[in-house]
Amino acid sequence: MQVVADEKQVGELVAALADKVREAMAASSEPWAIVGVRSRGDVIAQRLAETLKPRYTGSVDIALYRDDLSEIGPQPTVRITEIDFPMDEVNVLLVDDVVMTGRSTRAALQVLMDFGRPRCIRFAVLVDRGGRELPIAPDFVGLTMTPEADQTVEVHVRPTDDADEIVVFERQPSRSTQPTEADA
Repeated sequence: MQVVADEKQVGELVAALADKVREAMAASSEPWAIVGVRSRGDVIAQRLAETLKPRYTGSVDIALYRDDLSEIGPQPTVRITEIDFPMDEVNVLLVDDVVMTGRSTRAALQVLMDFGRPRCIRFAVLVDRGGRELPIAPDFVGLTMTPEADQTVEVHVRPTDDADEIVVFERQPSRSTQPTEADA
């Protein structure tokens, strides 16, 4: 495991992200909402909201909107989506921790659209690690990385995790569904 950013650096990245978003928020007279994707994007969204002071804040859970739901297992963990404000004609800043393929972002966009018709949706991520499978790109990025295909990037944030950090590690090979001699 390689630590790419420690607690201090993660704080600096969130502050820099807030500075980038502030200009876009100031350019519109319509109200803004900051909405985080559970379970780490919502923590980052709350940190941004403390600085940017949007009119609304919320969080979305994408578990039932994922296109790989059948691969997750029979009982995915479903958390609460908290959108307790009118979505129509609101500017939304959607926040996630890491973007790679764009599939989680697509799911989060669908959740938002089920709550109404926002005036616009802008997308902010702490880490853009590349590797898109869908034509989705963040508007605001804290850190851009290009790790190897066999590496995983994780953002850890308190209180969800024990520390604030960005780490890269080698992916564990997936276990084959075919039984091996050791399984017999």
